[in-house]
Amino acid sequence: MNSLTPILARTPVTTIEDVLAVMQQIDQALPPIDGVACFNKLYLQVTRDVLTAEQKGGFQSIPFLSALDVAFGNLYFAALRADASGGGSAVPPAWQPLFEARSSTEIAPIQFALAGMNAHINRDLPVGLVETFGALGLDMSNAAPQHDDFERVNDVLAGTETEMRANYFSGLLATLGKTFSSTEDVIANWSVRKARDVAWSNGEILWKLRHNLAFLEADYIATLDRGCAFASHLLLQSTVD
Repeated sequence: MNSLTPILARTPVTTIEDVLAVMQQIDQALPPIDGVACFNKLYLQVTRDVLTAEQKGGFQSIPFLSALDVAFGNLYFAALRADASGGGSAVPPAWQPLFEARSSTEIAPIQFALAGMNAHINRDLPVGLVETFGALGLDMSNAAPQHDDFERVNDVLAGTETEMRANYFSGLLATLGKTFSSTEDVIANWSVRKARDVAWSNGEILWKLRHNLAFLEADYIATLDRGCAFASHLLLQSTVD
């Protein structure tokens, strides 16, 4: 049985606290150099920091942000469940490159983390946005307060991203005992803020398709999947010396 199966059996979850609990259990269950663990560690810290920021105030739409955090986390857990159940076509294509390469020691931990962020932001976030607006009975076409808070989260993520990148270049690389060249080039070409901006735009497109051309929604998600998969293959190119 896959080591994550008992953990994922308790998903989907309904609160942000449960999202954190599941990710903490995943972190404990996987060896630190596993590719999924590298992403999960970053995602766990990001979620903690966002929750702390929400609790401190400064946001207009806490119910929206909390619901989005849960929907977003559940999409990640769904991809992991599909992989733990045997993978194949049930795994969203955006996630397949990371899952297939997760055991490679020729790929730096930061590359695994960014490949996970690529799949989760560029594929899952637009889907999560549409699901959240629909579940809350809100209109994404008229969502200024929600979009403002979505943008404010970027400031939280900027600090987390800087801190975690430093960790990937110290502790995790020391664990591997290898030196990787060109990882700085990989990092330079990746921006969480830009990816989230594109994700919002793609969410708006999905929202319009759902309400006007619903038969095209699945095709658009499939296009996002293919684009994310291609980008992850590039992110996961070996950079070992």
